[in-house]
Amino acid sequence: MLVFVATVVLYVFGFVFLYGVIRVGVRHGIEDAEANRPEVLRRRQLGATENRDFAQENAFLTNPN
Repeated sequence: MLVFVATVVLYVFGFVFLYGVIRVGVRHGIEDAEANRPEVLRRRQLGATENRDFAQENAFLTNPN
């Protein structure tokens, strides 16, 4: 009986531990995504500006006529 109770307790604690590990991993992943968001937005804006400048400088490539 004691072995059964110990097995059940360890089984339950294992699931609680795994839940905590997954929760911490997801939280760190979300924090990393939030920390990198301004840099990604800045890169996207810079890329759009570079594309617009390229199109203006090389209008003959973008002109449909």
